[in-house]
Amino acid sequence: EVAPVVRESQAAVGVDLGVKALATLSTGETIAGPKAHKVLLGRLRRLSRSLSRKVKGSANRRKAAAKLARLHYRISCIRQDATHKLTTRLTREFAVIGIEDLNVRGMSRNRHLARSVMDGGFYELRRQLGYKAALYGSQIVVADRWYPSSKTCSDCGYILSVLALSEREWICPACGSVHDRDHNAAVNLERLAASSAVIA
Repeated sequence: EVAPVVRESQAAVGVDLGVKALATLSTGETIAGPKAHKVLLGRLRRLSRSLSRKVKGSANRRKAAAKLARLHYRISCIRQDATHKLTTRLTREFAVIGIEDLNVRGMSRNRHLARSVMDGGFYELRRQLGYKAALYGSQIVVADRWYPSSKTCSDCGYILSVLALSEREWICPACGSVHDRDHNAAVNLERLAASSAVIA
């Protein structure tokens, strides 16, 4: 028998995934990612250079390859640990979770963002949310890829025509509200999720 989940809150939450922070919640909380690849990039490069200098077929090359593989595995484990903790917490605490349908493949083509996007593990986070929501009885509401979560004013509903990725804050021309783009997107995702959730 599976014990019923005692949920801390029946509320909805919006989750905006990003490069600067792994996730920004509509509650105002910002969750920083471990950025394991970025932190260990210097060691990765050093071990890769060491491997390339070894004679092919030699014992030293096998040892260098094993060292490099262990570091890659460590990076993977750090990323998985952070993703599991975040997705478990969200699905246990909130009844409805609103997220975006991110075009991860398209984002990874941007040479300025590719490393950070892949280091965040957005696809894996989305996958884990899916099966854990079913496990803990939460609902996942996925916003359309073209839903303007960042460009919509969460106070009055005004939609900006253009918002550059470099603009982290913006002022609504209609009501004058000052928005942090990530938190504003999370609030809009929460409202979309709350209005789209299926009431059991």
